[in-house]
Amino acid sequence: MSKDRKDWDDWGLGDLADFFSTEFGPKGFGFGFRAGGRHRPRRRSHMFESGEVKFVMLRLLREKPRHGYEIIKALEERLAGCYSPSPGTVYPTLQLLEDQGYVRVVEEGGKKIYHITPEGEAFLDEHRDAVDDIFDRVRDTVRDFAGGAMGDLHNAFARITSATYKKAWRWGPSHPAVPRIVEILRTAADDIEKEWEKAASSGEPRT
Repeated sequence: MSKDRKDWDDWGLGDLADFFSTEFGPKGFGFGFRAGGRHRPRRRSHMFESGEVKFVMLRLLREKPRHGYEIIKALEERLAGCYSPSPGTVYPTLQLLEDQGYVRVVEEGGKKIYHITPEGEAFLDEHRDAVDDIFDRVRDTVRDFAGGAMGDLHNAFARITSATYKKAWRWGPSHPAVPRIVEILRTAADDIEKEWEKAASSGEPRT
């Protein structure tokens, strides 16, 4: 098991790790929660409730010290782009945690590296039930997004991608099958767009 896969399992995502690790998952297409952003999925406007991000950040710092940008990227990667925290969320929270004595800052190479303190460890342990509830909800939310019909959609798209490029890279752009495959893909894209247009015009509910 790779280190990245081990990290995913630690966050309770387990069998979804392969889905999230590809550029064809939600992260690759910019889907998901954007803290402070304008584009949010319907019924999924918030990944965390007020005051919960500090627990998640402390959880990350318990794993290893990080600077602010590393925390942002770690959250994006762990949650597969389903949540992307803004600097306006992360840095004030880090300052709050420092003021409360739950993290300490060490200057390294011109960067502020945040370390969890013994008080921060105790704070996490004291609120273990709350932290578990947060991660249970996050896991369910991500699974809801990536599972079921969305999982089927991903698998179908991944199969098309594999079938298209596996031999194209091997045989090269001059192979006579390439233009025919291009036409097949264009036709498929047209059919998909028509299906979405038909769904929109029929008033079918959106999720």
